[in-house]
Amino acid sequence: MVLVFAESPRGQFKKAAFEAVTFGKKLADQMGTSCAAIVLGAAQNAGELGRYGAARVLQVSADALNQIDSQVYAQVLAEAAKQLGASVVVLSHTSTGKTIAGRLAVRLDAGLVSGVNALPNAGGAALRVKKSVFSGKAIAEFDITSAVKVVSLMGNAVRPDASGNPVSAEALSIAPPAARVKVKEVKTQEGTVPLPEAEVVVSAGRGMKEPGNWGIVEDLASVLGATTACSRPVADSHWRPHHEHVGQTGIAIRPNLYIAIGISGAIQHLAGVNNSKTIVVINKDPEAPFFKAADYGVVGDLFEVVPKLTEAVKKFKAQQ
Repeated sequence: MVLVFAESPRGQFKKAAFEAVTFGKKLADQMGTSCAAIVLGAAQNAGELGRYGAARVLQVSADALNQIDSQVYAQVLAEAAKQLGASVVVLSHTSTGKTIAGRLAVRLDAGLVSGVNALPNAGGAALRVKKSVFSGKAIAEFDITSAVKVVSLMGNAVRPDASGNPVSAEALSIAPPAARVKVKEVKTQEGTVPLPEAEVVVSAGRGMKEPGNWGIVEDLASVLGATTACSRPVADSHWRPHHEHVGQTGIAIRPNLYIAIGISGAIQHLAGVNNSKTIVVINKDPEAPFFKAADYGVVGDLFEVVPKLTEAVKKFKAQQ
């Protein structure tokens, strides 16, 4: 069996959960087995995970699981994997998945590969998986040969496939251990698609000159339905909040479209965005390093180019 942990922060499933279940279903088909999804704590409409390929949806309901605690989650997931006889456990490569994966692998005596970005090849007892290495400059292949295998899936690596049917969620009885961490307060960013899940990202750097000019970036993001991001110098200068910082020392993303405005393209920034499927660069400096990584480049004054691009997108959408 392939067991997929479907995250449900604040009781809601997000795109990462649907991607993980779709990935688990496709892997299970390769292995000639079934895919089950497990939900910890509160979750609305858990049975909807069946639409993405889960033959069974199992839910461990306990108040202690409504707040994320990596030690508690890892122990409950390990017990569930043992009860169900899972040979592969799939997590999302989110902040939650990263904190759980190592603990879970130790408890299951399992081989672990984190940040998988493509469907594995299941042949015999081994599972061959691929992931980006060296800041996205190369692809490495790993053979996981342990009896139980744990993998975490990068965001936007698999398109969610909702071609199945909902199933009835089943209660799974596992008593969570006592938590050693007490959560006193949780603050989250609401209202926008989180950067790791965003399919379109509009990002800007010091070329914006001052934070008061950010309106043109937000206008473009709005018409594209995109999430906004920024380079590290912008976040360090407090022009934009730190949760928008993408790069090697910020959030690593891989959207379908990444538009970089007024960003030179230092190696630290490229390391966090070079897995984007399409990169568009707007910069007045034709020698900007970012142009070497771009699929499309516009050499021009961003204060002229970006508003014109926004208007062009509006006109295009109006014709649809």
